[in-house]
Amino acid sequence: MSSKGRVLVTGGAGFIGSHLVDRLVADGYNVRVLDALLPQVHPSGPPSYLNPAAELRVADVRDAVAVRSALEGAEIVIHFAAAVGVGQSMYEPVHFCSVNVHGTAVLLETMIKEKLRPRRMLVASSMSIYGEGLFACLECGLQSPGCRPTAQLAKGDWAVRCPGCNRAMESRPTPESKRIVPTSIYAINKRDQEEMVLVAGRMMGIPSVAMRFFNVYGDRQALSNPYTGVAAIFSSALLNRRAPLIFEDGHQSRDFIHVSDLVDGCVKGIETEGVADEVFNLGTGSAIDLLTLLALLKREIPSAADVEPQILGQFRDGDVRSCYADITHARERLGFRPKVTIEEGVRGLAAWVRAQSAEDRSADALQELKAHNLVH
Repeated sequence: MSSKGRVLVTGGAGFIGSHLVDRLVADGYNVRVLDALLPQVHPSGPPSYLNPAAELRVADVRDAVAVRSALEGAEIVIHFAAAVGVGQSMYEPVHFCSVNVHGTAVLLETMIKEKLRPRRMLVASSMSIYGEGLFACLECGLQSPGCRPTAQLAKGDWAVRCPGCNRAMESRPTPESKRIVPTSIYAINKRDQEEMVLVAGRMMGIPSVAMRFFNVYGDRQALSNPYTGVAAIFSSALLNRRAPLIFEDGHQSRDFIHVSDLVDGCVKGIETEGVADEVFNLGTGSAIDLLTLLALLKREIPSAADVEPQILGQFRDGDVRSCYADITHARERLGFRPKVTIEEGVRGLAAWVRAQSAEDRSADALQELKAHNLVH
């Protein structure tokens, strides 16, 4: 066994998980991956990018027997396994709650019953649990708003308005202390996952952390999965010379963090001494709007230079206008400092995308959302 010990990574064959596995292997850990290889993400089975130095166990995190076997000898547990997709979670709540909440419960109950006590535990959470980010009203000060009213959005008024005076507000960096307002089943699941792991970690005496991922992008994203991140969805459309579909007016903003920086934050989360029972934002601390992201991608994919987006002027239930990370806590406690600029990251993503083939299924996903009355 490696001198750094054995790590179990659930969901370790996915986009983010596989990059983390590569880093852990390179850093001298003995890595075991537990992944169900769900067809929506892995339509062709085990992906070619899987690190051959890591042990792959193909099994569902809800399978207690498989989980017990995978946990054997694990000194660090990193829980990434999850069904992902904000819109999809709204019409498949049984599946999402089963994989995300029940799956986490199986993992924790196995550790409790078998008296397995790894020395560290980390769970992947999400910025989606915040709902809208933190905002500032010039009249009323900082606000933690709830969902924008449906009647307002139906008029094409996309602003986040002050609950006190109704002024349009400006987005501010969102700290971990901001009020949590989940706006989807997926977001509720991620909140539950992080709270379950932290509570169980306290009970079992395992130093545990929850990492709230912001919008992660980079190579290995599932380009044919229409429920993945927006950078991959845009890339798939551009690769097929189809108009990317954009809700609202395209000026909704997000915090895009390159997968290499996110992985670095996770490694710091398991290696920094004295850190336990804490949550951390993993983002860049800045935001760009979707039209800017699209322009950066088009610049790096010359074959799509003349492809224009389709601005739908419609809105999806649960969508937020703006949320970007305040990373002060991660910087001060973990020494976390993202290095990859959005321009550098998009350049690398586009170089990878140009060598791929993908089916643009965004129109199918839109129709699915409309069929369930989630687009207005």
